[in-house]
Amino acid sequence: MNTGIVSLPEFICTTLKNNRVGGFITSRGYRHSKARGLSAPRLRDGMLVERISTVHRDNYGVYGVRKMWHALRREGIDIGREHTVRLMRLAGVSGRNKGRSPVTTRRSKTVDTRPDLVEREFKAQGPNKLWVG
Repeated sequence: MNTGIVSLPEFICTTLKNNRVGGFITSRGYRHSKARGLSAPRLRDGMLVERISTVHRDNYGVYGVRKMWHALRREGIDIGREHTVRLMRLAGVSGRNKGRSPVTTRRSKTVDTRPDLVEREFKAQGPNKLWVG
């Protein structure tokens, strides 16, 4: 007798079946995945996220990906640079930007009307006619 009441795992499985491409999920598989817990790589990622946050805080929040990667490698943690990028994003930390480079020249908005007192002649009549020394 069907009462029309659907359990939560069955509802989730039905929804996932309709939205998944190339596969299906059963209520038994869903229950097993919930009871299984975290995998070893996920547990290691959790430990590394905490370590990344600590290193970032200890270095005044200025370490970017490259420096963080080198710091973790110095501590003996075997991690790749792209993995460091992903975990830093997961931890919500990023390096500090160095800021804009200083402006050393400010161009005038008006046309230069100063006279050429040296009378610099930058157009040569032909080859080997104008020498600069």
